[in-house]
Amino acid sequence: MTKLTSHITASTDPFANLAREEALCDAVQDGEVVLYLWQNRNTIVIGRNQNLWKECRVEAFEAEGGRIARRLSGGGAVFHDLGNLNFTFVARDPLYDVARNCTAVCEAVRSLGLDAQVTGRNDLTVGGSKFSGNAFLNHGAAHCHHGTLMVNVDFSRLSHYLNPDPRKLAAKGVDSVRSRVVNLADLKPSITTEALAAALIAAAEREFGATAEPLDVARLDAERLIEREQFFSSREWRLGSTPPFTHRFDERFAWGDFDANLVVKGGAVSEARVFSDALDTEFVERIESALPGCAYRRAALCAQVEAAASTPEQRAMAADCAACIARGMD
Repeated sequence: MTKLTSHITASTDPFANLAREEALCDAVQDGEVVLYLWQNRNTIVIGRNQNLWKECRVEAFEAEGGRIARRLSGGGAVFHDLGNLNFTFVARDPLYDVARNCTAVCEAVRSLGLDAQVTGRNDLTVGGSKFSGNAFLNHGAAHCHHGTLMVNVDFSRLSHYLNPDPRKLAAKGVDSVRSRVVNLADLKPSITTEALAAALIAAAEREFGATAEPLDVARLDAERLIEREQFFSSREWRLGSTPPFTHRFDERFAWGDFDANLVVKGGAVSEARVFSDALDTEFVERIESALPGCAYRRAALCAQVEAAASTPEQRAMAADCAACIARGMD
């Protein structure tokens, strides 16, 4: 029988909340599904492999008291305020099931009077407008599925500080990030973050056939929590470094963007950074690791990229990346 554990944190600190999410991945047991609900105050959260400086107006946002965090999962940049509710499902195989998680979220929204649907690679929508973006993470034996739920987000701040790739918007048939997202409260004023949290726990109970039990926080490693909070708040993790690249290959595909930046010395790649909002973070990082030391020749670079793939989905992505490099060297 499935055990359903729920946890709602009062913290609005993004670094503490990300550390707690990782701790839940460490603590989840066989036969258990954990539902974690959390909020961040005035925060931009970017995907693991994204170029921060390209995605948002960093200096302006921080000057006005905003905090920038980088999560462990892939996907794109999001703005969090207290009008947004974040959800996280954590489980081990065979209980980890993204489709069931999305069903629970959509059923929660439907129970509040709106017809929510799953669309695209990682979006939840009402009437074609997005109210939730999702991302995914493998962490040892555990898997994590998390996402945003926009209830009453300040869209003026979202659109002011985020710089979405125009090619991404064009691919979705919209001219701005504001035109493709919606607050649930704009469609149904009675919806609040508190009401949605309660509805989501109830929907998860129906989906998994279990009564939610509050998390015993003593299960979490307190010292590890402090250590990981320091990691998530560190400038090195959040902002990274950007060496003076000499060559760049940049293109957008259906699965996300591929932005490879190389330093080439003596006819070979000496440094590489690959930025992407792809959900498959491990594949992006394998490409980045494979390029240093490679001869700066089209065939050699393409071969290294293709060798990084190990699944049919990754081989399709690798073919796109290799084609991008080939076109860039014509």
